[in-house]
Amino acid sequence: CTRSGGARPRVAHMIVIADTTPLNYLILIDLPGLLSALFERVIIPQAVLHELQAQQAPDKVRDWITHPPSWLSVQQVRQQDGTLAHLDPGEREVLTLAQELQADLLLLDERLGRQEARTRGFSIAGTLGLLDRAGTLQLIDVPTAVSRLRQTNFRVAPRLLNALLDRYTP
Repeated sequence: CTRSGGARPRVAHMIVIADTTPLNYLILIDLPGLLSALFERVIIPQAVLHELQAQQAPDKVRDWITHPPSWLSVQQVRQQDGTLAHLDPGEREVLTLAQELQADLLLLDERLGRQEARTRGFSIAGTLGLLDRAGTLQLIDVPTAVSRLRQTNFRVAPRLLNALLDRYTP
């Protein structure tokens, strides 16, 4: 699904913080390395690490996080934000860490987390947004990636998936 040729484009010096879901699905469709092609480094908070290691996480995800790549780093939040109690632990820590580090981009899929991130002024991208960026840079074949994504339990409005596919299907 990855295309070859030429130098790999990189987004330099961005602080990118990821929640569990985009990492989970990129791993399941064999594209976690896409993040290193798009960003120099991706940070996850401790709660996201725990979610990726959890017994209920897919075996493939747990195996991947056992030996994380050099571009992925784990960082602990300094102080919990009580105003985020309505979110799951990973999203809470992503948003808290984003505030602490003044992040440039948050990788989030869940609706409530995305709404809260927008309210706080953060730029966000989800799994489909990452596939779109990679497709625009010709790093992947988007229809193949979407086909793999459909074989997982990824949930999204069909119109969003179709709009993405329409951009890359002749």
